[in-house]
Amino acid sequence: MLEWIGLNFGLLVAGYLLGSIPTGYLIARGFYGIDLREVGSGSTGATNVLRSCGKSPALLVLLVDVLKGVLAIAFVLLIYSLEITPKIAASANISNLNTLLYWMTTAAGLMALLGHTKPVWIAFKGGKAVATSLGILLAFDWKLGLATLGIFALFIAISRIVSLSSIAGAVGIASLMVITGQPLPYQIFGIVGGIYVIWRHRENIERLLKGTEPRIGETLSTEAQ
Repeated sequence: MLEWIGLNFGLLVAGYLLGSIPTGYLIARGFYGIDLREVGSGSTGATNVLRSCGKSPALLVLLVDVLKGVLAIAFVLLIYSLEITPKIAASANISNLNTLLYWMTTAAGLMALLGHTKPVWIAFKGGKAVATSLGILLAFDWKLGLATLGIFALFIAISRIVSLSSIAGAVGIASLMVITGQPLPYQIFGIVGGIYVIWRHRENIERLLKGTEPRIGETLSTEAQ
């Protein structure tokens, strides 16, 4: 039993640690001498990198943050596919690994989101979990991931406001999870993860209501920060 608990606890910790890699912070600080926590929105995500450092580093941060989400899920799938895992599960009287796998990938995904937004390495000040959420969704079901990306792209094309597009994507994926009849754990991820992403954008929502949220290519004014 202890081995089984330890194995799954380790997977959750791994999900958090993968998510907590502060990609934006490392690139901005290492190559540009900028502490993202002290400029712009204070976020370490790709949008603040775009405003503070430029397009190329922002694209790199975006891709790596998506990859973090993919890897958090892929690692759980890998461990559960090993021959030794069913034996460890059997010692704890666990037989239905397929059902449990949905719950573990969901939990690991949520831990990756927590790691991205609250990274232990930089005083728990991270990003807003949008790119990492996309990576997790792509790992769950690439069609759902692309659908979410499509919602984001549509709102970007119309509004050119990243935060509004991210919020729309969060609402969209929560709805799609339920409408398409995804497994219950994935539906929970869509709802809980979506709410968390929206909550992380609460300052953006305030600026949206005031009409001061910057569009792509604009900087965040001192008054709006």
